[in-house]
Formats: sequence, C-alpha cells, structure tokens
Amino acid sequence: MGGAGRVGHTPLPGIGVRYDLVTRERRRLSVIAHLDGSRTLNVYRRDDPDDTAVSLKLNAEEAGAVVDALLPAHHSPNLLATAELGLVAERIELSSTSYWNGRVLGDTRMRTETGVSVVAVLRRAEAIPSPGPDFRLAGGDTLIVIGTREGVGVAAGILGRE
Repeated sequence: MGGAGRVGHTPLPGIGVRYDLVTRERRRLSVIAHLDGSRTLNVYRRDDPDDTAVSLKLNAEEAGAVVDALLPAHHSPNLLATAELGLVAERIELSSTSYWNGRVLGDTRMRTETGVSVVAVLRRAEAIPSPGPDFRLAGGDTLIVIGTREGVGVAAGILGRE
C-alpha cells in the first residue's frame, strides 16, 4: 500500500469490506466493515505486521461513537447526521484494473441491486456531483456513496469487481 495515511480497501464477499491504513508512525491497522453494520478494528504488531496486537469487535452503535470521537459531527450544524437515520456515507475507489473502467454507472445496477446512491465521483482534482446513469466510470475514480451499511458493503463488492 502507498504512503502513510492512505486508505486502501478490499471487498470481502459475504463478509463486508476491509479498509487498510498505515499511519505516519508506520503502524498498520485495518477496519473490517461487516455487512451487519459491526466493525472489527485490528492494530498490527510492529515486529510482525501480519500479526494483530489488538483486535476489537464493535457493534454499529459503538463504531458510530468511535467515529464521532475521531471526527465530531457537532462542528457544523448543517452536517447531516446519517448514522441517526440508519445511513452511512463512504468512499469506494475503483482500481485501475476495474471491470467498470470505461463502463457507464447505470451498468453497475447499484441503485437497483443495493439501494445505494452515488452522490459524487472524485476524479483527479475534480468532483462530479450527482452523476447520472450515463456517467462513464474510470479506473482511479472514487465514488461517494450513501445508503444502509449493508447496501454500501454490497455496493463495494460490486464496484470491487476486476
């Protein structure tokens, strides 16, 4: 994985999505977003980056509390508190070898299959808000999606197809 602070993700079919991060202090951690909304937070050992030093299983409410502690939502009164509505917003990156590279968003049938909405696409330094079904995807795009935890997990699996 790239430099410190960069998050990568790996779809885990039938389980959810694993997000991996290497911190500035070269510590490796991962979060597994389970389809049921729970999260597993793993911190890996310094001397053996394949072995966990700490593994915490959090239910959806506990995971939401950790997120609130790390990024307080109260700093902006206009910020939509999606967790209270049973929704999550996540970034899903298309790999350069993605099956969807060059195909249109509607071909993913993501909204029909998962109920998830793509609210924006980040491409290089540009943000494309509210892309329609005829929007052509490209490897390296980051899709900003909103939906239920389960729907977002399934959408990540669909978009992770290579």
